[in-house]
Amino acid sequence: MTKGLLVFQSDFGNSDGAVSAMHGVANSVQNGIPIFEITHQIPQYNIWEASYRLLQAIGYWPSETVFVSIVDPGVGSDRRAVVAKTKNNHYIITPDNGTLTHVKQFDGIVEVREIDESINRLPNSGESHTFHGRDIFAYTGARLASGVIQFEDIGPLFEPTEIIGLPLKNSVILDEVITGNVDIIDRPFGNLWTNISRVQFREIAKQFGDSFEVTISTDGRTIYNNIMTYGRSFADLHIGEPLVYVNSLDNIGIAINQGSFADAYRIGTGTNWEVIIRKAPRITYE
Repeated sequence: MTKGLLVFQSDFGNSDGAVSAMHGVANSVQNGIPIFEITHQIPQYNIWEASYRLLQAIGYWPSETVFVSIVDPGVGSDRRAVVAKTKNNHYIITPDNGTLTHVKQFDGIVEVREIDESINRLPNSGESHTFHGRDIFAYTGARLASGVIQFEDIGPLFEPTEIIGLPLKNSVILDEVITGNVDIIDRPFGNLWTNISRVQFREIAKQFGDSFEVTISTDGRTIYNNIMTYGRSFADLHIGEPLVYVNSLDNIGIAINQGSFADAYRIGTGTNWEVIIRKAPRITYE
């Protein structure tokens, strides 16, 4: 393996020294190792969002980039610490707690190894059981990215089918009605990103300016129901107007122009947040 890049993600925030400590460990392995961040603003313990943010970013990084993702409410327990190799030759170092769900489903994982902590752990850290992000994940990630170890040196193989997964739903279309879910909130803007693909949406949306009835519900309760416009961009709508649009992942987003849809209607994420889109009469704004 050639020397690659190291990319961190976590729910640590930036208010203390946790992220800096991981950088320090990585530089102790190789001084000047190129380190980048996806985000450290994952909501605390939100494994679903960690999984989604990996999928959002990973495809834009070069082959052999090493990702370290730490959202680890089970730190110190018997959950596995793993390194997964994707079909596109990226490496993800993470707890096996569901963080690999989206990448496994949409990118593909070809091999996965459990980290052998007897050889892949920061020296003299064996009595610490609450900061594996520093002691195991950052340390192993830096060693792999810098070429100190190879993927084969991580630890024993196990089947990708054994990876812990979170429940996923596919969007479906029936009688020109599309049903999907809210995958993630596009922060800080508050737009909703759904799992409905542009290709599927185009089966009922023929042109920009078409109108759609959008219903959002959770656990059987309707949270939102209204007519909105299919916009090419936010500039197609007046400030404060709702729209559906194609987001940067080629899926359908739901937004308020220059406002936070998620905050306005207190929308959450996950498979229990259902989105239904159906064609409606076109609206003309004066």
